[in-house]
Amino acid sequence: MRIFRFLFAFILTVSLFVSCQEKSSTDYAQFVDPFIGTGGHGHTFPGATFPNGMVQLSPDTRIYEWDACSGYHFSDSTINGFSHTHLSGTGIGDYGDVLIMPVAGVPDIRKRTKGVDTVSFASPFSKENEKATPGYYSVILDRYGVKAELTASKRAGMHRYTFPENAEPSMIIDLDYAVQSPKILDLTLEKVSDTEIRGFRRTSCWAPDRSIYFYAKTSKPFKNAAFYQHDELKSNVNFLNGTSGKVLLSFETSDGKPIMVKVGISPVDMEGAKKNLEADIPAWDFEKVVKDTRTAWNEKLKKIEVETTDEDQRKIFYTGLYHTYIAPNIFSDADGRYRGMDGQIHSSTENIYTVFSLWDTMRALHPMLTIIDPELNQNFIRTLLTKHKEGGLLPMWELAGNYTATMIGYNAAPVIVDSYVKGYRNFDVDLAYEALLKTSGYDTTNIIASRIFKHALMPKSKKYKNELGFIPSDSEHESVAKGMEYAYDDWCILQMAKERKDSQNIIRFEKLAKNYMNYFDKSTGFMRGKLQDGTWRTPFNPRSSAHRMDDYCEGTAWQWLWFVPHDVNGLMKLLGGREKFLEKLDGLFTADSNLEGEIVSADISGLIGQYAHGNEPSHHIIHLYNYAGVPHKTQELADSVLYTLYHAEPDGLSGNEDCGQMSAWYILNAMGFYQVAPGDPVYSIGRPIFDKTTINLPTGKKFTVITNNNARRNKYIQSVKLNGTELEKPFFTHEQLVNGGELEIEMGDKPKL
Repeated sequence: MRIFRFLFAFILTVSLFVSCQEKSSTDYAQFVDPFIGTGGHGHTFPGATFPNGMVQLSPDTRIYEWDACSGYHFSDSTINGFSHTHLSGTGIGDYGDVLIMPVAGVPDIRKRTKGVDTVSFASPFSKENEKATPGYYSVILDRYGVKAELTASKRAGMHRYTFPENAEPSMIIDLDYAVQSPKILDLTLEKVSDTEIRGFRRTSCWAPDRSIYFYAKTSKPFKNAAFYQHDELKSNVNFLNGTSGKVLLSFETSDGKPIMVKVGISPVDMEGAKKNLEADIPAWDFEKVVKDTRTAWNEKLKKIEVETTDEDQRKIFYTGLYHTYIAPNIFSDADGRYRGMDGQIHSSTENIYTVFSLWDTMRALHPMLTIIDPELNQNFIRTLLTKHKEGGLLPMWELAGNYTATMIGYNAAPVIVDSYVKGYRNFDVDLAYEALLKTSGYDTTNIIASRIFKHALMPKSKKYKNELGFIPSDSEHESVAKGMEYAYDDWCILQMAKERKDSQNIIRFEKLAKNYMNYFDKSTGFMRGKLQDGTWRTPFNPRSSAHRMDDYCEGTAWQWLWFVPHDVNGLMKLLGGREKFLEKLDGLFTADSNLEGEIVSADISGLIGQYAHGNEPSHHIIHLYNYAGVPHKTQELADSVLYTLYHAEPDGLSGNEDCGQMSAWYILNAMGFYQVAPGDPVYSIGRPIFDKTTINLPTGKKFTVITNNNARRNKYIQSVKLNGTELEKPFFTHEQLVNGGELEIEMGDKPKL
């Protein structure tokens, strides 16, 4: 009997070990489809990148207008080449640096026509011959018969080009090319040897002053390097400088082997680009780079495990998680050097990052990271504080070491404070508090930016909200949206003031956090623009939109009414109590979806009534029903958004991806919960769509959501138990989550009223 017990225990141990091994080695990358979001207005790219990597090596299919923001759109049928930097899901375009295009025969290099998306050496391609997985992209260029393959490491990219037999292989390296065709301020292109090319470009576009350096090495010597400036051949030169430059490299391929090229980039100098390449890709082993980058992606993707029979939802989920780890991007070289907000070269012992789309990502991306990757999130905060020290102010929307002054609010505040109140304080808290106080005030001193940018970064609207309690709509555009965001941002600062027992600032910020009330017009039931004399701006239409020129930001009065995530009870009272609040909230989702105005914002998309899921100001709204005691409506709407506004297709997003925010919303809500107000460490329960979700917390603990009786028709929660104890209200805390445990949810096809 003892032997049988021993054998049973042995078999059980082996089975558990094998099970754990299988789970830990799951290739989550197989569930990712990088083409999701590349159609419609998602503005993502399908190319190869490393988690939060410096390089985004991807095909470029268009240059101009809104849907060229990432340089690629799924509807296009020609490729201009493959460049090394791309933005993921933004609403403004930039980047597209160091374009490389393999060509066969005599290439067609002609002066490009401004406003035309296709360059003279572009090639048609077929979608059937295009493939993308995390860390790898390939396509066949029909014009040249070349198979192009791309991969990327942390700070370098690698190309592999297989030419047809008897081809005359060449490769164009084009520094004139870029998304949105920016002004080139300075440029250098140089042949170092018969296998090495290096260069530099400084541009002014969305980022007003951006520098990028590159160092490229080919696997075979090139027999000739022909330099072009302003698309005219320059004879007998190995060096160019000025404001234009490209080079045509010609090769022999008698051995039939592919030609590879490795490219390191740097914001610092050419030597930094070379060191980045040597550190990341020392050997000519394309497959190893693909494998290593896929492994790095799986390390991120395995942080959350979902169990489901719905393969589309699995694909949407893991593609979403993939999108949340594309940006922010590493901006410091392998040796620690980086270009600061002051334009000077600095050094850091840890990674410095760029591409902070804070107006978007403060809502779900950063709160999600406090759960699954809090150390990375704290590294982002330390970077933001470094930028404050160098530039004199916390960024609003930072790009490549530049203030862009894009969007509104000071949304580094919720990112910093949310981490702080959750206990993740591995940053200079005193400096953070000092930075938050400055960004809320009206202080234009010691900000390193042009006069125009300085006043955009520190607008007079801050002076108005601090002194008048509201922003006059006859003095500044987007006055209501700014005022609503300022009130929330100031509430976040209040939380830190309370922790620090700073009585003077507690009194100050308690008042500022209530400023949203000054925009409420009881006669219409909306937040309205108020003139300097205190009267309401007329005419008024809650469905009216004039993009960036009215009282709202990328939205209407219908959408901005609800941006009081920090004081839902206060908003409820303003609207006349719970019943009136619910009546108005119901009206949002049943209102006519038509928008009016001559310049309707294209960002107002993904409409359910006047709720606009395609843009960030609406993202918390469906959870407001929980605060009003009608949770089945939160569940109903979460179900609707999850199943109708996210799809496993290129046109699978209802708006811009916005550097991971659109996907982070999906990830949290698909797991069954969402944080309405970052800065308040409480999660609102919605409608989980997976049978089981396991969050592998960084401490080694697990938090599991089990959904019983789960089915598409069963969208209503019947009961919720947290670690065996039934919850009376649809909320739980961050502390309960990170302590690990089990959230067990029973579903049904009828609301539990």
